[in-house]
Amino acid sequence: MKKFIRAALLAGLALASLSLAMRPALADDGASSRLDQVLKSGKLRVCMTGDYKPFTYYRPDQSFEGMDVELAQSLAKSLGVEAQFVKTTWSNLMNDFIAQCDIAMGGVSITLERAKKAGFSTPTMVDGKAPVVRCADKEKFRNFEMIDQPGTRAIVNPGGTNERFARTRYKHATLTLHPDNVTIFQQIVDGKADVMVTDASETMWQAKLHHELCPVNPEQPLQFAEKAYMLPRGDVAFKAYVDTWLHLAKATGEYQQVFDKWLK
Repeated sequence: MKKFIRAALLAGLALASLSLAMRPALADDGASSRLDQVLKSGKLRVCMTGDYKPFTYYRPDQSFEGMDVELAQSLAKSLGVEAQFVKTTWSNLMNDFIAQCDIAMGGVSITLERAKKAGFSTPTMVDGKAPVVRCADKEKFRNFEMIDQPGTRAIVNPGGTNERFARTRYKHATLTLHPDNVTIFQQIVDGKADVMVTDASETMWQAKLHHELCPVNPEQPLQFAEKAYMLPRGDVAFKAYVDTWLHLAKATGEYQQVFDKWLK
């Protein structure tokens, strides 16, 4: 019986492989899968903003570091190619991804708007929105209702899910756009703004970097969100590879090791 089951599984895998090989790739441009293109070029082009610690940070020496930087390098290594990082901004992420990259990483959230133009890997983590304020003001801003009041100076970086949340949810607070997501938290520390709502993981990371800052209820996010890697829309083969690599990285503990290094 065991031999029969094993033979059936092997036959099923062979049939599935043959089916995938015979069906055309579903990439939007009608070309072969991006997986084939990456293997042929020897490079995995990775779009990331470089302004979202701990996922991605663009250093003064023009190199990238962060959790998703290490994972991108792991993905590239599994493919036997080199990771080539392409710096972008949240406002230009989609256009740069379509024009220049094979994958977008660096704390990218799954949204319906992005899903109109791109695909996603299986989610890497759940990470909703939470406020971060000066610790001295934490009692004053115990929840979002207390935050969204006249006189509160909210600050946000433009072009991504943070701005979308701010535009939708703030009704009474004064909202200011700050173009640099690296220095935006210093604005709160310096008393030039009172609060920023961003991903809960980032509020906890920034609290480690700036002891003056405290997250507000990061364990109870204001909005559900999932992070994933952005992929070419409809490319079944490339998505299958990325999902398989991610599954194995989590099963072997590699993903958790990188996660713990940057987020714990």
